[in-house]
Amino acid sequence: MVKSAYIHIPFCKSKCHYCSFVSFPVLERKGQYIHKLQQQILKEYNGETLDTLYFGGGTPSLLTYGQINEIISLFNLNANAEVTLELNPETVDAEYFQKLSQTRVNRLSIGSQSFDDKILKKIGRRHKSADVFRVVEEARAAGFKNISLDFIYGLPEQSLESFVSDLKTAVSLGVEHISLYGLKIEDGCFFARQKPQNLADDDLQSQMYLAAIELLTQNGFEHYEISNFCRGGKFSRHNVNYWKNQEYYGFGLAAHGYVDGVRYSNQANLDLYCSHPDGKDFQQELSSSEILEEEIFLGLRLTQGINVHQINEKFGIDFEKKYSGILKKYCDYLVVKQGMCHFTKEGFLISNYILADFIE
Repeated sequence: MVKSAYIHIPFCKSKCHYCSFVSFPVLERKGQYIHKLQQQILKEYNGETLDTLYFGGGTPSLLTYGQINEIISLFNLNANAEVTLELNPETVDAEYFQKLSQTRVNRLSIGSQSFDDKILKKIGRRHKSADVFRVVEEARAAGFKNISLDFIYGLPEQSLESFVSDLKTAVSLGVEHISLYGLKIEDGCFFARQKPQNLADDDLQSQMYLAAIELLTQNGFEHYEISNFCRGGKFSRHNVNYWKNQEYYGFGLAAHGYVDGVRYSNQANLDLYCSHPDGKDFQQELSSSEILEEEIFLGLRLTQGINVHQINEKFGIDFEKKYSGILKKYCDYLVVKQGMCHFTKEGFLISNYILADFIE
């Protein structure tokens, strides 16, 4: 049974230079979009009691607390459901948090990216580092007890020392969760057209990643997934649902979902979505072998890895025999121990290459 839902809010005040997500600076269409989003939810949601709800974007904090509450009210939520809202610091203030605290939102994911104002300007962010300090303080004052900060490493003119400094600052703010993403320049973003200078090479990005693991784990954070760290057990329940290959709804423009064994993505064109909010760009019913591949591909993102016994029982295979060649090839990076298969720290650095070998 589906226990999670993702909601895509595709609006931004402006596009960050590294961003290739489906988002648009056309705020005048917010009202129309929300109406169509509600239509899709009412048509496709089957009333299951959800454990997690996630507002991603774009910039979901461009919605008013009333609009957020209106969307949440369409779902049945467990009493302790995790409801996450992504936000950009320049879009919110103390009053917004006070009103937001009256909704079911109980987890905030703040797009910090860096505490270096020169770098923030270079990558097209609209906020300054002081705004992150402010919003964490305002969110705490409003009663929020589960706050995550996002950072990107490998940014233009970013040094290992400045990245480590960013993380030390994040730790000092007392947040429960930190997400780290290596910069990847993909087609469609500003940086793909205007090549930035002084980017970190792969070796420097690797140094940044390993330094982050060391610093954060020494400061009480659990490294529970390739890019994610938490303390106090405050891992992202919504994202763990993805990595455990559980089903979920995807609502809104270009959102992806996985329901009744079918993977799908919604219309990625704003005009088409607003004309037919239930239209799909892609639908595929997965075969047993495809589900196995996804279970491995997603599960190995978790530091605990995958349970070999459960895989064998669920799919009627001998995991170690079926993948003996891969396990031998990457024996320094991929470990099978006590019934679990997982990456080493160094294995995470080349995880994409290794995971590709599991796809037949």
